[in-house]
Amino acid sequence: MTTIVRPRRPRGVLAHRLAPALLLLPAVLLVVIALGYPLVRQVIMSFQEFGLAQQFGQPPAWVGLANYTKILSDPYFWTVLGRSVLFCVWTAGWTMGIGLAFALMMRAASRVGRTFMSVSLVIVWAMPLLAALTVWQWLVDPNFGLVNHVLTGIGLDGFEGFSWLADSPWTFFLIASIVIIWVSTPLVTITIFASLTQVDESLIEASQLDGATYLSRLRFVILPIILPVVMLMGVLQVIWDLRVFTHIHVLQASGGVTTQTNLLGTYVFQVGISQGDYGVASALAMVILLLTLIMTAAYIRMLFTQEDPA
Repeated sequence: MTTIVRPRRPRGVLAHRLAPALLLLPAVLLVVIALGYPLVRQVIMSFQEFGLAQQFGQPPAWVGLANYTKILSDPYFWTVLGRSVLFCVWTAGWTMGIGLAFALMMRAASRVGRTFMSVSLVIVWAMPLLAALTVWQWLVDPNFGLVNHVLTGIGLDGFEGFSWLADSPWTFFLIASIVIIWVSTPLVTITIFASLTQVDESLIEASQLDGATYLSRLRFVILPIILPVVMLMGVLQVIWDLRVFTHIHVLQASGGVTTQTNLLGTYVFQVGISQGDYGVASALAMVILLLTLIMTAAYIRMLFTQEDPA
């Protein structure tokens, strides 16, 4: 009788296959502990009546979908939602356009110019957000701000003492959009410039020999190659701008206007912290999470379906 001896799998091969999972395990556990509990707690609270009384020990009452019904039946929520979507699309669009233009300028600049632009962008990107917001509040100060001083200096007397953050929601969102664009452009520029360095120069030289203009080379050679990176950065920028909070909250505190300038992030803060209705605030946060997941799904799909230009 013949005995069949199966070859043993070398221990080194098994360890080699398990090594990536073991290396990722600490990070995964940290993320689950740090984010898992707050997320589960938020989901539970969105189905409860959780206010100030519950903060002092009173058991929360289960209300089912009442919090979500209250949100969806509130006209102000739809106003804030539409305002937030329009604001993030406007801001993300300008951020991507300016970032792409700067990246193309860096590609065409000399080494000295490229280094100067890179250092300037890194300084802007590394500047603490609250410090940057303070500078912008000084610039648009009604009485001593540089913006009003320049405008009145060229004869626009209507801007004397004009409050950009309080007199009109339109000017408030204009300043907020400029601040977010100013803060976000460096990362977009550096990322797109990195993709531009991967464009094969022989393709550009061939198009030049064929008589293609700069705009033609940009449209038919350069942009198709870097399009996956541009699209991915655009989706991420929309996600970030949809959830913006700190910029709006700080500018609201400076201007003293909240109801007419609320976006989704500040609306959740107002309902939860200012009004003490944590149940409705949790439901609002879940709605924002759903919108973010929809955008993230598009991002992940684009990430896995993008084609290699090579």
